[in-house]
Amino acid sequence: MIVFSFVALSSLLPIALAVTRHFDLSIVNKEIAPDGFSRRAVLAGGTFPGPTFAVTKGDSVVIPTHNQLIDNTMRRSTSIHWHGFFQARTSDMDGPSFVNQCPISPNQTFTYAFDTAGQTGNFWYHSHLSTQYCDGLRGAFVVYDPQDPLKHLYDVDDAGTIITLAEWYHSFAPAAQNGFFKTGIVPVPDSGLINGKGRFVGGPLVPFAVVNVVRWKRYRLRVFALSCRPFFTFSIDNHNITFIEADGIEHDPVTVQNVDVYAAQRVSVILHADQPVDNYWIRAPPTGGSPARNPNFDPSLTKAILRYKGAPNVEPTTTNTPGPKLLDQQMHPIAQEGPGKLGSGPADVPITLNIAQPNPPFFDINGISYISPPVPVLLQLLSGAAKPQDLLPSEQVFILPKNKLIEVSIPGAGSHPFHLHGHAFDVIRPSNDNNTNFINPLRRDVYPINGGNTTFRFFSGNPGAWFLHCHIDWHLEAGLAIVFAEAPADNIEGPQSQITPQDWKDLCPEYDALAPEFQ
Repeated sequence: MIVFSFVALSSLLPIALAVTRHFDLSIVNKEIAPDGFSRRAVLAGGTFPGPTFAVTKGDSVVIPTHNQLIDNTMRRSTSIHWHGFFQARTSDMDGPSFVNQCPISPNQTFTYAFDTAGQTGNFWYHSHLSTQYCDGLRGAFVVYDPQDPLKHLYDVDDAGTIITLAEWYHSFAPAAQNGFFKTGIVPVPDSGLINGKGRFVGGPLVPFAVVNVVRWKRYRLRVFALSCRPFFTFSIDNHNITFIEADGIEHDPVTVQNVDVYAAQRVSVILHADQPVDNYWIRAPPTGGSPARNPNFDPSLTKAILRYKGAPNVEPTTTNTPGPKLLDQQMHPIAQEGPGKLGSGPADVPITLNIAQPNPPFFDINGISYISPPVPVLLQLLSGAAKPQDLLPSEQVFILPKNKLIEVSIPGAGSHPFHLHGHAFDVIRPSNDNNTNFINPLRRDVYPINGGNTTFRFFSGNPGAWFLHCHIDWHLEAGLAIVFAEAPADNIEGPQSQITPQDWKDLCPEYDALAPEFQ
């Protein structure tokens, strides 16, 4: 695993000395075989997962991103979303194509620059152009906190405790997407990967990834679901794990045996290496997609090895014993995160989003199937659009007044992990729960709509254009999304106005001038 890290030095310095970290990232085509099947892919830095970005609380980042894609069987333009960062005043750096920017054209460089603004924990990055990240452009991003209020719970937190979960497809995403649109069957992966390694039925015995531990030490495992579709049930044979963080927000510790991690979610769990010296299976079987529709796919092969120091270099023989799973109702932000900060009073702006599928495989929200606007929504706002009739297409863009309490209710329809850009939200009514919690509801930026009338709240204090969408990438491409245009006038002038560098302004003219095969 490649890690771009400036943590060792900065962790010795006061937060007041946070600095700007410079990285350099090339987006390339390269042939890889993470599960033993060789195929070309779209990769950040030439690896899968891409290099891990590791910085310290308060740091800013500058990331020149070079589009060097040449393979015409996959998309050659690109854009990158820095998932979980709020991007105050830098909505143009958020990444979604045609919401916050035009894509980066082939042979062009665009510099992403933003402030992590005091956020800490687990984030990630991925392409946000169509289904491109299913072809490989995904990686982890960690912001360490030297004064972490839960630091007393663990001894080790480093590059060796980062765990990525992903699925892998042997077919190229554009072809798989076309097949989905023709048949209505969501693509089923060929394998599941942990830290970029996995196996498929009948394939070579690729060595599983190994996480090394020393007996009696406590480890903060940072677990990232970098998936395009499935969710994973994460566990370690013969060990309990203690949940402490969801999507960059620390929560009260809860000890369980396994945790569901949906597409785009991240969690931190504490592992106490208190078992006899041996090898133990780390398991993360993906859920979503029938193996009957892809004979290569066996969810039980999504494994890695927890190896105690002194254990032999062999595969484990341990078995999985079902135990308690983390429940939404057990997740409460720690005191430093301000439990219940959005109050119990009526919302200023209540919004109901009804999901339907009258024309499978395409989805509707309130009768409208999302399609990409002809001009990025943020550019429309910066050009003076302030009312629904000013925006194209107006039916898909919800204008949010500034500094208001927003409440979104989504009646259950299928299993859809929804992600809100530019914010985290309080889930005051979890899926399949008739109770409302205004006191200490769970808080994160991705939450699965699994049934009931799921309701969450956030405060419209961050002007910008912000996507709200299902993070199953195939569903997003089938229309399961809307856009919030937050505080339109404040994007143009005032202390929260957007910072828009020239290379961002150049993206649309460069992209519009491309021949279709390069778009």
